[in-house]
Amino acid sequence: MLNILAVGLGGCVGSIARYLLSQLIQQKLSLAHFPFGTFCVNFLGCLLMGIFAGFLSDKPDFSGTAKLFFATGILGGFTTFSAFGNDTINLFRDGNITIGFVNVVAHMVVCIGAVAVGRYLGAMLP
Repeated sequence: MLNILAVGLGGCVGSIARYLLSQLIQQKLSLAHFPFGTFCVNFLGCLLMGIFAGFLSDKPDFSGTAKLFFATGILGGFTTFSAFGNDTINLFRDGNITIGFVNVVAHMVVCIGAVAVGRYLGAMLP
């Protein structure tokens, strides 16, 4: 139960941070049509996930609940792209290069395709 609470509370913090930072960046670059707010949040989330994973790589005694709070909760709520990035790097690091590239292509093609299909289906709803 503590793990679920840690993820939920961290997710709340991360989601609010994502919204505020993304809005702030997009407002500052209001003339740009590129979604800089989302891009910057994804970049920052991936950078923070890498720092966190690197920091923990030699600290096996770090609390599992604390890991869940920071990585799955805060950073997962901030951007799931950070989890995708970390999973991909783990695949590469473990020698699963092909699977790593399949992961990248699958996320880009399948997930963006799912958004397109979802938008089409959503538009059909009464």
